[in-house]
Amino acid sequence: MDYKQAGVDIDAGNAFVEAIKPSVKSTFIEGVLGSIGSFSGAFRLPSGYKKPVLLGATDGVGTKLRLAIDAEVFGSVGIDLVAMCVNDLICNRGEPLFFLDYYATGKLRADDAKAVIDGIALGCREAGCALIGGETAEMPDMYNAKDFDLAGFAVGIAEEDEIANPPRLEAGDVLIALPSSGLHSNGYSLARKLLFEKLRMKLDDPFDGATLIDVLLKPTEIYVKRFKAHKNRVKALAHITGGGISENLPRSLSEGVRAVVERKAIRSQSIFELMSQYVAQDEMFRTFNMGVGMIWIADKNDADAIAASVGGYAIGHLEAGERSVKFV
Repeated sequence: MDYKQAGVDIDAGNAFVEAIKPSVKSTFIEGVLGSIGSFSGAFRLPSGYKKPVLLGATDGVGTKLRLAIDAEVFGSVGIDLVAMCVNDLICNRGEPLFFLDYYATGKLRADDAKAVIDGIALGCREAGCALIGGETAEMPDMYNAKDFDLAGFAVGIAEEDEIANPPRLEAGDVLIALPSSGLHSNGYSLARKLLFEKLRMKLDDPFDGATLIDVLLKPTEIYVKRFKAHKNRVKALAHITGGGISENLPRSLSEGVRAVVERKAIRSQSIFELMSQYVAQDEMFRTFNMGVGMIWIADKNDADAIAASVGGYAIGHLEAGERSVKFV
């Protein structure tokens, strides 16, 4: 017997690496050392920092992958993978430097995998970071033939003083919502259960001017460029992922303040309005982003200008109290 008979095709894996090299190289920025294919990726720390600190973030795409596999639409989940990691980094004031991915499957389908990597490369270019390495694992008997899983790893940089001494949050500061593109990459287990099992909807059903699968596979927004443009005026950031506003916003608050969020001010999307007919409001808000991809906290004197510049809008404010979220 040989490895190929056991289900692992080394030659196909090598050919795949060659096929993705142009996409990977398209993400290279100043600081990248070497090229794809070595045992690890290398990146030179940028100059100009007084006390540079490296930040790391890792995430996946969750059961959104199930929909991508069933629909055979693969590029958007690569963008999701990058977005989920780099959007976390900027919440700790880290600017992304480089990214690595892990792609595991039962049987390497080169065209599908390349579409995923192309999406990852597109996400990296949008985030301004380099894709400097990754791993493709072909594991028969671990996954069904068409199934695969993804994990991403992002590294960023920040000044130590910015992390140790963040801007002081005060009563009266404004909560700015940055719109999401939809569900992003959270809550899909509930969404799939409701839409496809309970409501018996189909992937190609017309919905909100498109098809349902188009709406559900919209890639996660990447907010890095907007953060860089307003870094010095934004006091705090919260990436609204699993757990929704109620669980993610408190992570960005300091002691002595609580967030007051006006539910009616949130500009939700049709997909959330549909699901809200069958899921309790509190459950919706602790599972989905409800149309809010990030929340930025800014001084009331800066909030209007920031919101107008990034396509955001006010959904509440801070007040004195225990660190928490109060919906009104």
